[in-house]
Amino acid sequence: MKLCIAEKPSVARDIAKVLGATMPKQGYMEGNGYCVTWTFGHLCTLKEPHDYGPQYKSWNLFLLPIIPQSFGIKLIPNKGVENQFKVIERLVAECDEVINCGDAGQEGELIQRWVLQKAKCDKPVQRLWISSLTEEAIKEGFEKLKPAEDYKNLYLAGNARAIGDWLLGINATRLFTKKFGGNKAVLSIGRVQTPTLAMLVQRQKEIDAFSTEEYWELKTKYRDVIFNAAIDRLKTLDRAEKGLEYLKVNLFEILSFEIKEGKEKNPRLFDLTGLQVEANKKFGYSADSTLKYIQSLYEKKHVTYPRVDTTYLSESLYPKIGGILQSMAIYKDLISPLLEQPIPKSKAVFDDAKVTDHHAIIPTEIPPSPNLTREEKMIYDLIAKRFIAVFYPECKISNTLVEAQVGTIPFKTSGRQVLEPGWRAVYAKDAKDEPTDKEKDKEEEQTIPEFKVGETGAHDPMIHQGKTSPPKPYTEATLLRAMETAGKQVDDEELREMLKNNGIGRPSTRANIIETLFKRKYIEKKRKNLIATQTGIQLIDTIEDELLKSPELTGEWELKLRKIESGEYEANQFKDELIQMVTELTKKVVDGKAKVFTLHEEKEEVKEKKKREPAVKKELQSWEETQCPKCKSHNLMKGKTAVGCFDFKNCGFKVSFDIFGKKLSDKQLMDLVLKGKTSKLKGFTTHPDGLAEGVVTLSTEFLININS
Repeated sequence: MKLCIAEKPSVARDIAKVLGATMPKQGYMEGNGYCVTWTFGHLCTLKEPHDYGPQYKSWNLFLLPIIPQSFGIKLIPNKGVENQFKVIERLVAECDEVINCGDAGQEGELIQRWVLQKAKCDKPVQRLWISSLTEEAIKEGFEKLKPAEDYKNLYLAGNARAIGDWLLGINATRLFTKKFGGNKAVLSIGRVQTPTLAMLVQRQKEIDAFSTEEYWELKTKYRDVIFNAAIDRLKTLDRAEKGLEYLKVNLFEILSFEIKEGKEKNPRLFDLTGLQVEANKKFGYSADSTLKYIQSLYEKKHVTYPRVDTTYLSESLYPKIGGILQSMAIYKDLISPLLEQPIPKSKAVFDDAKVTDHHAIIPTEIPPSPNLTREEKMIYDLIAKRFIAVFYPECKISNTLVEAQVGTIPFKTSGRQVLEPGWRAVYAKDAKDEPTDKEKDKEEEQTIPEFKVGETGAHDPMIHQGKTSPPKPYTEATLLRAMETAGKQVDDEELREMLKNNGIGRPSTRANIIETLFKRKYIEKKRKNLIATQTGIQLIDTIEDELLKSPELTGEWELKLRKIESGEYEANQFKDELIQMVTELTKKVVDGKAKVFTLHEEKEEVKEKKKREPAVKKELQSWEETQCPKCKSHNLMKGKTAVGCFDFKNCGFKVSFDIFGKKLSDKQLMDLVLKGKTSKLKGFTTHPDGLAEGVVTLSTEFLININS
């Protein structure tokens, strides 16, 4: 009998169906020479300090560091876990061969290996490695099973990561709590958590220390085109006014006029971080929520394996692309131009050298079912459109640069025109991604007439007054990107790909790290912005050792873990380095001076709540501060019968107070605009289908519906 062990019951059922193991038993399925059982994610965990000795039950500064001679594992104390493990243990003893059908990634490998280790498995083990849960993928995977030995380094890297997190997390948390916590609170320290918090605190301090300054700029209008003075910003109004007087008495002269044609590269396919970033920007979804939605889509067989960190496809996938595109019937208008000719095979999409265990996230040939949640549909749409866009031609543009002068003051302007939309046609109906600098946008969108070098004429000079802006707070999108590049702000996609190996955390764990910071109350969210709390700031200030706070150093550890995975670094060496670091850190902190850590919890939190509640209420009632969800370039304004975009003439967004005969309150309207839906409401009298109650929703096309 062959024993297959999957990571969860739903995956086990999919595998059992393909193998013909259709007879349900207690904790497994049986049939056709196979038994298919499952774990519930982690059944085992590393032993806790008190498992190595009763003296470690209490937190004692002078018993640190805790370094077990060898790290052991134990079952998670839970009745359901214990019962399922007994089933697995018995089946392992009875079978002839084990097929590891765990999640095809580092954590999935670790989960299964620990279970087999605990079950004292001495049978030959094969590995099922698949990138989607479709019937075809499962069949193909069973035809190409690999020996477990091929994945030994993957397990060693996962085990080293778990041990490293234990060594630093357990010891540093006890160390700082006992030294600085004053028996009032646990000061949680983590290998990835702490440098992530340090980045947020650093940004918070930069914002708090920022001093806004006024500045003035000279501009002028010539032939209906705005030109900017190519000089430093002026610090005083007096200098600006003198400049204006000078401009008024001098003619405008064109010095150069240049048009360059260029191309905008196609966006890359999504890896998990890229998808989380896009979903946060477009829909405000947290990284954790996006991971849940994409995991659900994967288990429903609509997309490929999501916990990936590559944006490329393996070349062997190329023959399947046409079939996947043809199956995506709901996008037929976008796909039909692609199917009229051979699908391009570009190195920017297909590159075996850039694919390790898995390829980028793409749709499968199984189209989305109608019963997907709204959020799942939105995430699927992002993946589907990105998949389609990479096979479109590049977007062709023309950039116009004009240089001029008034007297001795240089001026310049630029304009940009899309000649052939190429891949941008896929997103033609979508709203703009992000609110941007309106003035800058306005100038970039200028239609530039043809100028002749040497032409002169009258012009209309003006002064523009502005204020310097502080650094922007992190959002989940920008924090995920910073984690990916160990704190470096990188916009170039190719450079970002190169830095990924030194990022902090893994794509699959970053969402959990952010959630942990929320739970510990080290950070909070204000609208989309992530703000470090006083407790978070004070914790980072208390930690003097840069090793714990530095994203770059944590990124170096991450690189070593990747090298263990590829067989270029010894897992034991990594462990020894961490033991040495923890030992030195303990001595340094124990011998150092104690600081007073003032907790901002109970009273402060109540105060915060009292302060914050009216603020939220005020925000809800202030339409003028609320961004238009459609154009995202203007704010909303309240009229007599509706709330609409300030630029309604061009944008067209409007929501009436009266919906199907029921007048909505400001709060209900604000929920509809910000969340895309209201709570369940009653009292509709004019709905065409006669619905009297339900949830009012705002579709992606900004149409009002009622879901009963």
